[in-house]
Amino acid sequence: MSLNKKIIFLLKRKKFRLAIAESCTGGILSGSITSVSGSSKVFSMGLVTYSNQAKISILKVPKRIIEKFGAVSVQCCLAMVNNLSKISNSKVCVSITGIAGPKGGSKQKPVGLVYIGIKIGKKVMINKCNFKNKGRIFIQKQTVKKSLNLLAQLIKRDS
Repeated sequence: MSLNKKIIFLLKRKKFRLAIAESCTGGILSGSITSVSGSSKVFSMGLVTYSNQAKISILKVPKRIIEKFGAVSVQCCLAMVNNLSKISNSKVCVSITGIAGPKGGSKQKPVGLVYIGIKIGKKVMINKCNFKNKGRIFIQKQTVKKSLNLLAQLIKRDS
């Protein structure tokens, strides 16, 4: 069984709802979930909050977090996932923010730096990933794969 199908199966079995807020993956993770027949029973929403303005106005990420730490930071990822939880009223939430490249990286924040936030109930985990810079699509696909793996593990673990 593919990971996305496994996640839908686990969510259905536990009667959990899923919401996703994506930045650098541009909706690919949400697309991966909604490509599975029956996902409408567990998938509540997928938001592509690509710009800083979208993160601030839609996800209510405080402007000062983005000004102080940047959109690609633990703090922004945490605010994204926590506020998505409030907006969506979903038990399981995922937020993704990162630099897919090929431009936009720096020494402190290189291309391939991605933060994946997962919240299940009150438990929150932020995962920092440094993917090899093998191009934009590679980084996006690796981010989605990592997100699906983390989701499957954490949903299975949560009782």
